[in-house]
Amino acid sequence: MAVPKRKVSPMKRGFRRSADGLKTPTYVEDKDSGELKRPHHIDLKTGRYRGRQVLNVKSDD
Repeated sequence: MAVPKRKVSPMKRGFRRSADGLKTPTYVEDKDSGELKRPHHIDLKTGRYRGRQVLNVKSDD
């Protein structure tokens, strides 16, 4: 039967359990295009954030 040789410190135990707090990123539907995007992030396809144009999008010529 496996028995630990030494006591696991609270710090090491916390390192092991830190991945338990990770959760999947959330996405919201864009009002204009209907595509999924991260909340509070700029839409890189259109360059818009909260209804305003904040980035100039390069056109494919």
